[in-house]
Amino acid sequence: MTTDQSDIDIKKSFGAERDAKIAGLLKGAVDLHCHSGPAAMPRILDHHEATMDAEEAGFRALVFKDHYYVGMSHSAMIEKLMPGLQVKLYSGVALNNPSGGINPHAVDHAIKTGGQIVWMPTLAAKNHIEQSAKATKNFPASKKPMLKAEPLTVLDEAGKLTDATLKILDLIAEADIILAGGHLHVSEQGILFDEAIRRGVKKMLVNHPTYVVEYSDEDIRSFAALGVHMEHSICMFVEGRGYKHDGARLKQLIELAGIEKTLLCSDLGLTGSPRPVEGYRRIVNTLIEQGFDDGQIRALTGGNAIKLLPVDG
Repeated sequence: MTTDQSDIDIKKSFGAERDAKIAGLLKGAVDLHCHSGPAAMPRILDHHEATMDAEEAGFRALVFKDHYYVGMSHSAMIEKLMPGLQVKLYSGVALNNPSGGINPHAVDHAIKTGGQIVWMPTLAAKNHIEQSAKATKNFPASKKPMLKAEPLTVLDEAGKLTDATLKILDLIAEADIILAGGHLHVSEQGILFDEAIRRGVKKMLVNHPTYVVEYSDEDIRSFAALGVHMEHSICMFVEGRGYKHDGARLKQLIELAGIEKTLLCSDLGLTGSPRPVEGYRRIVNTLIEQGFDDGQIRALTGGNAIKLLPVDG
């Protein structure tokens, strides 16, 4: 770990009274976007360490996300090896090239092994590849060179959803799990979510609408009105390599969709940024500074997310 990474990873103090308040507000938090390892991407912690951090902080649930493999087996084994664990562990499938792309069989397998979320293509999305090619700052890369991604889209040449995509939507609807837009462009996600609603999908999520997928403020407002949740990545709002927006912008984004349709999830684990739980501590402090009350903060950091998972009690 470099000095820069160590500095970022140190727990930041906001004063004893504020630290205690933050700790209390994080009881029951839910992270739907934890990028712990092992992974092809460089990570600052593994799934076991992420679990221990979340357990200590009193989180209610944690979702392991990897761009290239499903994590349900990791979740199951950690829970078995740590009896009495209070935080519930979940994962899902990201439909990138290693999973066969827009592959109903990968989705069916994920569902049958307990997967709770399907991320549409992320790093292999045609939109992501195009955005990366024109970016002035390099996107996160794997530790070792990988085969060049084959660009993926949910649309055919006529601009219609592919048959494989429609099958996946039916599988998601039947299993009542989460459909996440991944790194598809907003123009693709609009078509995708409209059809998902028609086919009975009830749990829908836009990942980091201000990053890569190019949602406008009006897009955020209109998609939320349809019932789609906006998941803002904490990494975009706290110190580290993903930082892009300040607290005032976060408040504006929350107001666009409404608190009930907004989730704050870490998207943390990459080197050069805080660990996920530390990211939550910092974003809660930001929310306090921006005038959100305790109930609103609890909804944004866990109360809304938990409704998308099969957690009892």
